[in-house]
Amino acid sequence: MSNRQPRCQPRTQALLGFSLMAFMLATRFHHFGDALHLPDASWALFFLAGFYLSPAWLLGLMLEAVAIDVAAVGWMGVSGYCLTPAYAGLQLAHLALWTGGRLSSRQIGADAAAVARMAGLALGATVLAFVISNASFYWFGGRVADTSLAQFARTFVDYGPRFLSSTLIYLLVAALAHGLAVNLAGGRGAGLPGTR
Repeated sequence: MSNRQPRCQPRTQALLGFSLMAFMLATRFHHFGDALHLPDASWALFFLAGFYLSPAWLLGLMLEAVAIDVAAVGWMGVSGYCLTPAYAGLQLAHLALWTGGRLSSRQIGADAAAVARMAGLALGATVLAFVISNASFYWFGGRVADTSLAQFARTFVDYGPRFLSSTLIYLLVAALAHGLAVNLAGGRGAGLPGTR
C-alpha cells in the first residue's frame, strides 16, 4: 500500500474528467433509470473523480450537478420536490463520495487485501453519502411533517438498495475497465493509477 496519491497523466486526467462530466450530463436526470435511460451515475462519478482526478475537478463536478438539477426543474419539467433548503446536504454527500475515491486511490494493488480495502471504501462512501443526503432531506428539507426515527429508518429500506446498487454496479464496471486498461497496457504506460 502506498501513502502517495497516484496521479493520472495530464492528458489522461483531462480525458477522464470530461468523460465523467459527459456521463453525468447523460444520466443525472433519471435517478433509478427506466427502459430508455440509464440510472443516475453521479454518485459513482464523484467516487471515480476522487480516485482519478486532481482536487481541481471537484468544484466543476459539483457545479455541473447543481446546474443539471436546476435545468431539469426549471426548464425540463422535472419535479422540484427534492430541491429544498436541505439540498446542500447533497453536495456534502458528493464530497463524501469524492473523499472515498481519494482514499481508495491510495489502496492501489491487485492483491486480495487491496481489492477488499478498495471495495470497503466504495461501499462505506456510498452508504455515508446515502445517510448524509437522506438525513438532510428528511430532517431539514421541510417535506416530512411528522418525523420519527422509525419512519426515517424506513426510508433506508425503501430507497437505500436502489441508490447503493446502482452506484456500486457503476463502480464495478469502472473497476473492470480499469483492470482491463492496465492489463492491455502491460501494467505500464496507460497513464492510470496503478500503472508503472
